Amino acid sequence: MAMVAGEASGDLLASLLLRGLRQQGLECNAAGVGGPHMVAEQFDAWFPSSQLSVRGYVEVLKHYRSLVRLRKNLGDTWLGDRPDVFVGVDAPDFNLALAKRLRERHIKCVHFVCPSIWAWRPERVALIREAVDHVLCIFPFEVELLARHGISATYVGHPIAQMLPMEPDRLAARLHLGVAAHGEPLVALLPGSRSSEIEHLLPRFLAAAQYMLQAKPDLQFVLPAVPTLTDRINQLISMHGAALPLKVVEGQSHACMAAADVVLVASGTATLEVAMSKRPMVIAYHMARLSWWIHQSKRLQPWVGLPNILAERFLVPELLQDQATPENLAKETLAWFDSPERVRALVAEFGEMHQQLNADTAAISARAIHGVLRG
Repeated sequence: MAMVAGEASGDLLASLLLRGLRQQGLECNAAGVGGPHMVAEQFDAWFPSSQLSVRGYVEVLKHYRSLVRLRKNLGDTWLGDRPDVFVGVDAPDFNLALAKRLRERHIKCVHFVCPSIWAWRPERVALIREAVDHVLCIFPFEVELLARHGISATYVGHPIAQMLPMEPDRLAARLHLGVAAHGEPLVALLPGSRSSEIEHLLPRFLAAAQYMLQAKPDLQFVLPAVPTLTDRINQLISMHGAALPLKVVEGQSHACMAAADVVLVASGTATLEVAMSKRPMVIAYHMARLSWWIHQSKRLQPWVGLPNILAERFLVPELLQDQATPENLAKETLAWFDSPERVRALVAEFGEMHQQLNADTAAISARAIHGVLRG
């Protein structure tokens, strides 16, 4: 089996699929692009998932040649040594083009995580139809949407809903992390898992933390760092927030979410993880101006955060681009501390969302792949 998983979230999803295949009694040799979770499931990672961790049009242009070269080399390899199936996990710009080339030569192709054609870039649906035999969807409404366009799909649930407990233990998480030992209010800062996100968002988050601390002097902060970016994160902290009561931990983002009273988070999969952790949040994003302008021209919905998209309304604040000022970020984050009834209502909504997304992703995905292999 050939696989390409982009970013940390794709690595996790692909590892669940590999585990599910084994649990179904389908032992397979899987190789391609993956991360540590996949390697733990006996995946042969020729290249790390981090090579595909690029977001934004301007940022992609900087890596365009190397990405195209990698995609061509993978395609050449798999057209020569034909796998039973190619599974592209997320990273649709990279994976759908690769899948189209492979499928044209009669290699079965599956895409895991439906591209968000319901939010932006609806023209992608034509490429999906040409490129893949089946799509594994993590949101239930996507199956019907794809069926209207003649694309076979299966709803597999969202693995985050299985990974995180329905009632996270705040005290246990704080003890584990060694933060807010005396019950101080705690804000988790999650500026993203890509280097471009760290550069754009972390200085803003640190400046916002300074404003918050002025208004609430007993406030503590925790930041889960992607291990490969820890050095740069520490550099930025020394430049923009050296005096903050801030603890940086490698990984452990879920523990940081569970420990926190409020989370300041970059738009992306992490927003759903915060929702499944039943924590109030403020969603932020900032990117190169040209990337932002292009993105805005293709948006179909007023929301970018997954909890808001699923609820079809603004459950939590979104501060994007020019609105993502330190002052605004601090104001919206502190507002959650003053609104206990609003927090209780939000936690109840997140609980319902958690139930809706809870399914045996590994087993359902493996059965769907088996079905594709049987034709």
